[in-house]
Amino acid sequence: MEGIVKKSTGSWYTVLYEGGNQVQCKLRGKFRMSGVKSTNPVAVGDRVNFDINPNEETGVITELLDRKNYVVRKATRLSKQKHIIAANIDQALLIVTLAEPRTSAGFIDRYLVTIEAYTIPASIIFNKYDIYTSEQKRTLEELKAIYEPLGYKCCFVSATESTNLDKFKQLLSDKTSLLSGLSGTGKSTLINAVDPSLNLKVSPISKAHKKGKHTTTFAEMFRLKNLGNIIDTPGIKEFGLLDFEAWELSHYFPEMRAHFNECKFDNCIHVHEPGCRIREEVEAGNIHYSRYLSYLSMLEEDDNRR
Repeated sequence: MEGIVKKSTGSWYTVLYEGGNQVQCKLRGKFRMSGVKSTNPVAVGDRVNFDINPNEETGVITELLDRKNYVVRKATRLSKQKHIIAANIDQALLIVTLAEPRTSAGFIDRYLVTIEAYTIPASIIFNKYDIYTSEQKRTLEELKAIYEPLGYKCCFVSATESTNLDKFKQLLSDKTSLLSGLSGTGKSTLINAVDPSLNLKVSPISKAHKKGKHTTTFAEMFRLKNLGNIIDTPGIKEFGLLDFEAWELSHYFPEMRAHFNECKFDNCIHVHEPGCRIREEVEAGNIHYSRYLSYLSMLEEDDNRR
């Protein structure tokens, strides 16, 4: 039988199949997969073949079917382990908050670079709009002015006040969407807002540290009423980059990719080389300085890892 992995807890996989039925499965003893090496051979969103055990209410996954795509991240900057977050997704939605907790521009850029590496469309959802000061709302507009021209849709929402939820629903319609973000940015609260019947567990942020608590323990896919599928992921504290060559990194910044092969040297890494078109664009204000700083930070991190 064929189904889709709805949830993975490490050893057990919840598989959704025909008629909305689901069954708990384990991997076949000699299960093998080719391609990416990771800590988890099967991920949420994967299409699989499975057998249901006779006289039992469990199953065995026998085959992983071809993936349309997948997203991988490292557990931390220092870790060499790769983990598949999700597979067969149509878009990635990064949930961002300017306060309680604060999401840094560096985190946003690191996430977008990872998503770009897998050629998956991404949008940025700025949540908790109702708690922001006038100054913070101006910052939102400034961030929107940076990211929307690069092809990343930006949406200002409030899950608790239902602000712009219709726009958020439009983004979700007929798609399988991956939701990511720091703990406490309100991913589960947003899902409950668009489909209250799911009633996902939520927790308030820590008053002392203004940071979120983990309420989502494992990645899980939910089918939203009259919308698409949404994959909720555990909140992440940092997003470790995958291995890349220094000259490759700029390809994952759309504004830099637009000037591919315009530098004097083919292997230019846009730091100190003469005749660098990217630095010229930064100095002219055509590439935002904060994005260039994020680029330099990622290059430095790669140097340290090597």
